[in-house]
Amino acid sequence: MSDAHPKQSRRPSLSLGARIIAVVVLAAIGAVCAWLQHDAPGRSAEPRTEFTAYNPPAGLPTALTTGQHLHWSSCTSPPSARTGYDCATMKAPLDYRKPDGRTIDVALIRRKATGPNARRIGSLVFNFGGPGVSGVSGLPEFLNQYESLLDRYDLVSFDPRGVGATIPVRCGKTADDTGYDGDDACVKYSGALLPYIGTSHTARDLDLMRYLLGDERLHYFGVSYGTALGAVYAHLYPSHVGRLVLEASVDPTEDLDEKKLSQVKAVQAAFDRFALHCAAHIRHCPTGDGPDEAARRMARLADRLEKKPAPAGGGRHLDADDLAYAVSEHLRLGTDDWSPLAKALTALIDHNDGRPLSKGADDIGSADRAAAPRDNSRVAHTAITCADSSLRPGFERLDRDEARIKAASPVFGAAWSTGVYLCYGWPFDGERTTPQVNADGAAPVLVVGGTGDPITPYPGARHMARALGDGVGVLLTAQEEGHGTYSQNRCVKKTVDQYLRTGRTPAPGTVCRGSMS
Repeated sequence: MSDAHPKQSRRPSLSLGARIIAVVVLAAIGAVCAWLQHDAPGRSAEPRTEFTAYNPPAGLPTALTTGQHLHWSSCTSPPSARTGYDCATMKAPLDYRKPDGRTIDVALIRRKATGPNARRIGSLVFNFGGPGVSGVSGLPEFLNQYESLLDRYDLVSFDPRGVGATIPVRCGKTADDTGYDGDDACVKYSGALLPYIGTSHTARDLDLMRYLLGDERLHYFGVSYGTALGAVYAHLYPSHVGRLVLEASVDPTEDLDEKKLSQVKAVQAAFDRFALHCAAHIRHCPTGDGPDEAARRMARLADRLEKKPAPAGGGRHLDADDLAYAVSEHLRLGTDDWSPLAKALTALIDHNDGRPLSKGADDIGSADRAAAPRDNSRVAHTAITCADSSLRPGFERLDRDEARIKAASPVFGAAWSTGVYLCYGWPFDGERTTPQVNADGAAPVLVVGGTGDPITPYPGARHMARALGDGVGVLLTAQEEGHGTYSQNRCVKKTVDQYLRTGRTPAPGTVCRGSMS
């Protein structure tokens, strides 16, 4: 799913598709001296024991399994990973149907466990969302959210296929151009890779990674789009499932356009709750006395910005679509960002100052569509999404879906509606309409959903838990605003940590109270 990231102070943000700015969619082995060199304060002085797995992925040549070893060394990038982290490269088949053919390099990053060897469970692999988010950059940036798990796990992340340092998708004219110059440019510069960057291919990389990390079973923490990756892995390798957390889950029962419709309804509902709070608790509320008046004021503001965009700093400007994306970014952050949102809207309405509103939205590109992104996350988002989805609607359905999305939200509908064209004309077929996630026989998988999530609506978590299969999917409900709840809600964190430490899942129907209680 094309989804925005969980709360910025708690999760990495998810990237926006570059082709259409439409939807806010948009972390040396065994060498003691090397280990001490990367030592963090409080790390145990006990010599480290490496784990070994004895169940390599079936069908792969020994050169990639028993003959391959991860050679961890100091990270050279990003700068935030140069102290306390190790990096490595994993060889994997480009095409798992031709395992003896061309290989690719998968970039990995690790923060070693700090607890005693006897208590170390293994590696906990993260995917922070997207698709299109770099895990090599993400783990150092968001480590503080997961540090409590370092006593039991090495924390590991990676750049998925098409992203960052792992066969990055390129649709620009130069090697360092991360922009989008059209479908033909994607084919010209990345055509040999594009059929092999979908989620099912990355899930197979995960199983090879699990084996090389020395774990008989995969322990995994997926956020937002990362829940789709984790669920597809569970479907492909149910006997290799260890402790899997799927937080802010996507809905595996919806196709790409159904997801857009559900999301625009959810972000509109979140805005309505903000408007009610604003009217009741914020003096001189910029959205008026409630949701209806808020919609009217936002419509007038959007009309004004469409005619004359507002200055947003640095020579940039904020137009009507940017308004919708930037507001949704604040809503993604939950109640923590309601007061800043009110102040930012006041600055824009009263003083034509778009800087406060656009500030929080820069990471997903919504505040300045002309600016070059810092990485290839935007084109990777599009390429992975379209590799996964086989939906290629004709004009009749496109027109119908565009109209449905516009009608579903007076504030966000117009901006979201152009997302129906995301994969229109994409030069390669997608894999499926909806992903296969049934994982009969797998160990219990913990699915976490927030009832006020504006990006991956709560029903998706219920559907994911059910689709994984009886006795597999276990739903934990958080009564919280915003996208992602693990680092915000003490009950969620305690329950998830207990599961990751012990394997025990919460009782069926467990609800964590929070900002929506």
